[in-house]
Amino acid sequence: MHAFDVLGDPVRRRILELLAGGEMTAGGLCDVIRAEFGISQPAVSQHLKVLRDNGFTTVRPEGTRRLYAVDPAPLREVDDWLGHFRRFWTPPLQALATELARGKRERRLREQRADAPDDRRES
Repeated sequence: MHAFDVLGDPVRRRILELLAGGEMTAGGLCDVIRAEFGISQPAVSQHLKVLRDNGFTTVRPEGTRRLYAVDPAPLREVDDWLGHFRRFWTPPLQALATELARGKRERRLREQRADAPDDRRES
């Protein structure tokens, strides 16, 4: 299965988002996904299997629990592919960063002027 086929499903994307915060048990993932998407435990297990079989997650047993974690390798491949298109959004993001910095500078200068003592009142 191609990476974008795996990531094309909103349930699997949400599972990866949850795992980006750290390891989670299969039961913990199942509880969140069932609440958010209204799907059954077996359906969540199928999504976990697709992620695991395609290398997006790792799983390790801990007693009776199974702990899932993100495996970043396939995500690097996706990022590499997206690199071909990054030029379409990078310049606008750089322009936004420049405008944000300009706005912060202007606010700081206004605040400094407001805090400065007014020498004209003393004469």
